[in-house]
This record gives sequence, structure tokens and C-alpha cells, in this order.
Amino acid sequence: MQLEPKDLYKKLEFDKIIELLENECLGELGKIDIQNLQIDSNLAVIERKLCEVSQYKMTIEKKDSFPAQNYADIADDLKMLDVEGFVLPIEGLQRINVVLLCVRDMFRFFSPERKEIYPMLFDIMRPIVFDESLQKEIVRVIDENGEIRADASPELQRIRRKVSTMQKELDNAFRKIIQEYRAKGFLSDTVESFRNGRRVLSVPAEHKRKVRGIIHDESATGRTTFIEPEGVIELNNDIFDLEQEERREIYRILRDLSAVLRPYTPSLRQYQTLIVRFDVIQTKARLAVRLKATMPVLKKEPFFGIIRAYHPLLLLKNEALERKTVPFDLTLHGQNRLLVLSGPNAGGKSVTMKAVGLLQLMLQAGLLIPVSYKSEMGIYDRICADIGDSQSLEDDLSTYSSRLKNMKIFLDTADDKTMVLIDEFGSGTDPKIGGAIAEAILQELNGRQVWGVITTHFSNLKMFAYKSKGILNACMNFNSDTLSPTYELRVGRPGSSYAFEIAQNSGLSTKVLEYAKHRTGENEKAVDELLIDLQREKQELEAQLSTMTDREQKLEKLIKTYEEMHRELEFKRKKMKLDVKEIEIQRSSDYTRQLEKLTRELREQKNLERTMALVEEKKKERDEAVEKAEILKKDLIAADVTVNPETMQTGDFVRLRAGGAIGKIATIDRAKGRVIVEMGLMSVKVNILDLQPVKEQLKINKTLGIQRDVVE
Repeated sequence: MQLEPKDLYKKLEFDKIIELLENECLGELGKIDIQNLQIDSNLAVIERKLCEVSQYKMTIEKKDSFPAQNYADIADDLKMLDVEGFVLPIEGLQRINVVLLCVRDMFRFFSPERKEIYPMLFDIMRPIVFDESLQKEIVRVIDENGEIRADASPELQRIRRKVSTMQKELDNAFRKIIQEYRAKGFLSDTVESFRNGRRVLSVPAEHKRKVRGIIHDESATGRTTFIEPEGVIELNNDIFDLEQEERREIYRILRDLSAVLRPYTPSLRQYQTLIVRFDVIQTKARLAVRLKATMPVLKKEPFFGIIRAYHPLLLLKNEALERKTVPFDLTLHGQNRLLVLSGPNAGGKSVTMKAVGLLQLMLQAGLLIPVSYKSEMGIYDRICADIGDSQSLEDDLSTYSSRLKNMKIFLDTADDKTMVLIDEFGSGTDPKIGGAIAEAILQELNGRQVWGVITTHFSNLKMFAYKSKGILNACMNFNSDTLSPTYELRVGRPGSSYAFEIAQNSGLSTKVLEYAKHRTGENEKAVDELLIDLQREKQELEAQLSTMTDREQKLEKLIKTYEEMHRELEFKRKKMKLDVKEIEIQRSSDYTRQLEKLTRELREQKNLERTMALVEEKKKERDEAVEKAEILKKDLIAADVTVNPETMQTGDFVRLRAGGAIGKIATIDRAKGRVIVEMGLMSVKVNILDLQPVKEQLKINKTLGIQRDVVE
């Protein structure tokens, strides 16, 4: 990823985003990684990073606390541990223990359910092998206060037990000596003290020859002498020897523990890297929560389609001041890649342009951004920006010269995967010449199919954008009545500077303004007035359009309701006709029975001709009724928009219209429109039009030991 100029982070205020991230880090190593945050141009890498942050953000929002905690750098400890025979001090082992505890808690966090909820986070853990016994080895030796446990070894336990016994003997002996010398008045108000690791008496200088023992020290004034009494010297010596034994035993324990840990230094480095990676992810996630940031839809090729986007720093600042921040929408795609943004000063042009660049940098650094999740953003290989005063004393360059130098760099490297951001394009020199050079540069950038946002006040650039394919005009909305900015981005029209209106509102005399208008020239004044009129008309049209849109939406709802009611009514009408025909068929069946009775009677009377005539008549009436019923049945099925026999396949579950029985299609004969349906242990051959698909999943009911189909 190429960034121009070198101080691009500062130009787009990405350095302030870095500071915000650093403040969220739990350890110094995390801060170092954030300071060296890479801007990627690999879509797969960016997408993975964004998904990791999104899932960690989910743990925060769900209060499903991930076990992140403060940690120390163990790199130096591991470097020493690699040296054969080196014994790590207790502090180093404590630092390693914190790392092991942190990794242990991470692994415990990923229950089977959480592995499903946070798959991208678990993928980070997946290649790592962790053995809890390593951490238990340290805990067996060192307690939570960083002290060596008394039971770290049997020998240490024996020594400490013996020291404890001798301390009690020393206390008893010392108490008797104090009582003796206090009664004689040989002790000062502060009876005892410690000197050179020994328990001593505080004796006034005039009595020091009266107390038998070893003098260890004197007070600064010389008035008090600190004496180890003769009666406890032997006990103190024994305790001192035991303490030396204790130190040797502790050294041996730490040496053995260091030897146990030494083969695991590669794993320990891996654990440290894992913790730092999660520290960086949690840092990004916590900032995302503050920004209410989301992950947009990513595209491999350059594309910029943001919806309800905010400048991140402005959003945080306004929230702290309890002010509203106005979002903006902006879409740049293959046909329109460059945006020429104009409008009055202090209207938000530069903030919007910086927001575009800052959001793109954040996205490619793996940060969620404050936009709608419906936004779509592509990936760029190069981001170039020319913002602010770039005057250089070292290179003896004026502001305009330094800007031209930037333009040369842009033109040398720019291509169709470059995003260019230029503020106040063309300014810094004679307006006519500066405008002409800016137009030439803009033409060249457009020819190279560069993407980006350019702010300007120059009318020739607005006109050039209007005439050129690939370039869009846009403006920051301005209330011409109150002469105040609304900070709303409007794409499709250039904006006026409202210079004369603002000057008049500031109190400049009419005489001064009239002279200025005269000197401006008719063309410039006409263009500016035209822009103001267009802006006013646009606001009026937008208000009308909003009203018409509301009405159109209401009308669409009414039409939809009417169509649904019409379909329902038509279905009921055809159903009624079918019911009537089915009643007629039933009656025809009754007539058939009557006919059979009459046939028997006629046969008895030997009148065969009359019998055959009546049979044919009744048969014809019944066939006509059945035919009409079939037609009505087909119409009724056609009216049922949920049924399409052509989509039915072998294995589909269906319901018989008559009776509601449910089964599974075994075979289909589309030519004859017949289907064999399996229902439990039996098969039924039915007309395909007599079936309805079952939408819900089917379950197998084995309650009684037989197989039955049941709709859920």
C-alpha cells in the first residue's frame, strides 16, 4: 500500500485514530503493534481482520466478556531462559505465569457454543496447543502474591518449620532479656530494633557497657547504641544459617522450574504473540463500540458507496459536547469516479473530504467504520492527499510550489486503483492561472481513471466537472435565508461560495459590495447567481419530491391491498361455483340410484327401449356436471397462487386437497398429469392437480413403533 505524502496520517488525522486505539490497549506490546498498524490492500486479509473485530465487538455488546487482561512483555525473560542453566527470578516467573493464565482463560472461553458464535476468533486459537500443566507447575511453586510457597518442596517445608520454631525461642529469650534490662533502666523508650538483619536492643549510650553483647550500630546523634544481647547471639546465628539454607533451597527450586519451562520457550513466545493479537483486536472493537461502527460490504475493485457516514473524530467530539453530527451519503463507481466539491467556507467541504480518506484508511487498516452496514467499499492500492499548508523552509518551497510538487508525484504514480484527495484545488497563486493549471491536472487525473474528492471555489473546475464524463459536481448545502451551513452533502450540483451574501451579512457597506461585484465581472457574477438560484430551486423541488414520495408509497400500499382483496374474492367466487357443481354431482348420484331402481322395474315390465333411453339421458347429465366441475376445479387451482404443479418433484411432501392426508411423491407422470403418493404403508394414484405442496419440514413420528408423516 503506497501513501503520499509521507505525513498522510497526520493530514487525514489518522494519527489521532492511532492515539485513541493506543489508549484502549492493555499492554505495551499492543501499543507498539497499533503504532505500526499496516494499511492493507489484500481483500482477504482486510475481510478477515474486520470479521475478527466485528465478532469481538459482539462479545462486548452481548456482555459475553472475553478474558482479556493486562500483561507484561516476557521477551527478555524468554531470552534469558534460552540460556542453559540460567535461573529466572521470581518476577520473571510471575510475568510468564500471567501470560499462561491469560491463554488458559482464552481457551476456556471457547465453549462449543461460543466456537459457533465467534468462529473467526476461535480460528486464531485453533493452531495453538496449550497444556495447562505448565501453568500449574508455576503455581505449585509461586503463590498469588509472588512468594515461594512453603510446600514448594519437602526440604523447604522442613527449613521453614524449623525457622518458625527457633523464632518462637528467640521471642521468648528476647522477652526475658527485655524485662531484665528494662527493670534496671538500661533501655531507651524504643526498646528494640533491627540492624544488619539482627534483632537488637536500643540502649542509651551511657549504659552500653552494662549490656553484654555485640554492638551493631549507633544512632546519628550517638545517644543510642544498638546491641545484640549475648543470650540470643547463638539463636540468631542458627536462624541466619537456616535462612541461608532456605535461600539455597529456593534457588534450587527456581532452577528446576526454569529447567521445566526451558523447552517451552517457543510455545511461550507463541502465547505472547496470541495475547498481543487479541489485545489489538479488542482495542479496535472498543473503538468501534464508541463509534457505533459497522463492517460495510467489501468489493475487490475500487468502489466507494457509503451510506450515513460520519467523520469518526467529529462524531466523538460532538458526542462529548452533546451536539448532533450530520451524516452524509456518497457513491462513486465506474462511471463517476471523481467528485468536485464546492460551497461556502466553513460549510464542511474539507471535513467531508477528510472523512472519505480517513474512512478508507481505517477500513484498509482492519477497523470498523461509522457507516451503515449497507454501505459498499472497494480496495485501493494507493492513497494520495494534498491538504493544508505544505510550505517547506528546508526545501525553500512556497505553499503553491509544494502543492505542485505533490501534483507531480500524484501524476507520476496515479492509476485506476488510486484515491486522490485535494483540498482547495488551484489555490495559492493567481486565480486564473491557478484555475487553468488545476483544470489541466484534473483532466489528466480523470484520464487515468483516478478516484477521489477535490474541494474548490473555482468556477472553471465546476464547469469542467459538469462537461466531463467520470466527474461529478457536489456541494455542501447552505441555507440562503439564514446564511448558515447545514453540513449536508448534495451530489449532482455545484455550490456557490455565497461570498457576497456572507459579506453583506457581516456588515460591509453596500458601496464596497457594489464595487466588488462590478470588478468581479459579469460572467463570474452570473455563474454565482445561477448557482444560488439552482440551489434554492433544488431545495424547493426536494421538498415537493419528499411529499410526492410519501403519497406514492401510500398509493402503492392501497393498490397492493386492493389486489390482494380482489384475488381473495375471485378465489372465493370460483370456490362457490365448484361447491354448487359438486352438489349437482351428488344429486346426479342420487338420480343414478333412482334410475337403477326404475331399470329393475322396467325390466320386469319387459320395456328395454325405454330403459336404455333413460340411462343415456341420466348419464349425459352426470357427465356434463362432472366436466363443468373439473373446469371449475382447474380455475380454482389456477387462482391459488401458492400452487405450481410444474415445480413438484419426486420426494416432495404433499397434501391431498380432499381429506387433507399427507404423503410423499413416489413417481410423477407429467404427460398424463398423474402422481403416485406414498402415505405410510400404502400408495395412492391421484391427479397432480389434486395435490398441494407442504411448506413446513416433515418429521417422522415413531411413537407407536410405526412410521407416520406429521407436519410440524
